[in-house]
Amino acid sequence: MEEAQRKVRAYIQGNQSDAAKFLQRVVQEGSVRGKESSAQAVIIEKCRELGMNMDIWELGGEELTNHPAFCSDRNNFVGNPNAVGVLPGTGGGRSLILNGHIDVVPVGDIDSWEYEPFSGKIENGRLYGRGSTDMKGGTVSLLLALEAIIKSGVTLKGDVIFQSVIEEESGGAGTLSTVLRGYKADGAIIPEPTNLKFFPKQQGSMWFRIKIRGKQAHGGTRYEGVSAIEKAELILKEIRELEIKRNSRITDPLFSEIPIPIPINVGKISSGDWPSSVPDIALIEGRMGVAPDESMENAKQEMEQAIEKVASLDPWLKENQPVVEWFGARWLPGDIEVEHDLVTVLTESFTEIKRARPVIEASPWATDGGILNKIGGVPVVVFGPGVTKMAHDANEYIELNDVYEVAEIIAVAIMKWCGTENDGT
Repeated sequence: MEEAQRKVRAYIQGNQSDAAKFLQRVVQEGSVRGKESSAQAVIIEKCRELGMNMDIWELGGEELTNHPAFCSDRNNFVGNPNAVGVLPGTGGGRSLILNGHIDVVPVGDIDSWEYEPFSGKIENGRLYGRGSTDMKGGTVSLLLALEAIIKSGVTLKGDVIFQSVIEEESGGAGTLSTVLRGYKADGAIIPEPTNLKFFPKQQGSMWFRIKIRGKQAHGGTRYEGVSAIEKAELILKEIRELEIKRNSRITDPLFSEIPIPIPINVGKISSGDWPSSVPDIALIEGRMGVAPDESMENAKQEMEQAIEKVASLDPWLKENQPVVEWFGARWLPGDIEVEHDLVTVLTESFTEIKRARPVIEASPWATDGGILNKIGGVPVVVFGPGVTKMAHDANEYIELNDVYEVAEIIAVAIMKWCGTENDGT
């Protein structure tokens, strides 16, 4: 095993320039929702060059769209496929999923960017561009690791299943489709931008909307109406109290460095259409965090009960009950123990290469790992290159050295986890 690791690591170190050019090419193919095909084609081409057994398909069908975990506002995925490349093992080893998403969020205000958002500009060891850190850099780490194993002549015992999926940024329909297609394994690694930390646990999240009804009146005689905005203030106060209550129950030390482990964020409020009128409708929209060991239904129920409590204490709201709706994006939580063998193997690999122990925390956001874990029953660790705070930000970038280093760590972890023909395991 030591000789195999040496060869694989030497390959990665000797092919960094090509890896940077490949990442540049993937970033330059802007792949916002509905336009993933060109970037996906670059990934598929690389997988075919490496000799993987390819499975390429477009999302759809009632099994997917009727599944309780399905979430997407798209009704047409034509032309933007999922891609899975399988590197078959010889047998007798553990299997591993390597999952990355090809979709990226919109660029936002173009004037906030120093470089063109899909330039792939390389400067001072950083590669800039939308998707560089979230998460095309991680995907390139995966492919570089696999390329090094294949080109070094290492034969794995367990299967490696590389996945490049769409729709992660809007709820995970791409990864859900891979699970329903039968792709499961003994473990999975998702190289989201973790600042090289390990996330064995991750919060889930879902979007909510609360409709509050008031009574119209002229602003000059506002006492004849009921302001939906004033009633919304009662709801907002209860949401803040609910957030405190829910987070007070989080005692897992993996959350100790996260100020609010499972936030409830109000991201949008709308009400009224005329300054001189008492508004009769108010809408509150936001995102509710879900604990790793919590079900989505329990979280929903707690929110709904909190709103019912507020309404029961206010005469108007008691007669005009606020309506809670769950809409748009949602992500399942994920949870494996720190003592799990996948964490152990990754820790050993990390320590061998970095000469330091990894930081292990809970994820401050959700990933497709929740679907692999909760629906597929696959143990998942989120670990990858990239600067967490730069995800979704203008001037997004990734440190290229992190891409190469993660490739080495994951390559060694693959060999340890899957086993090789000449290592005696």
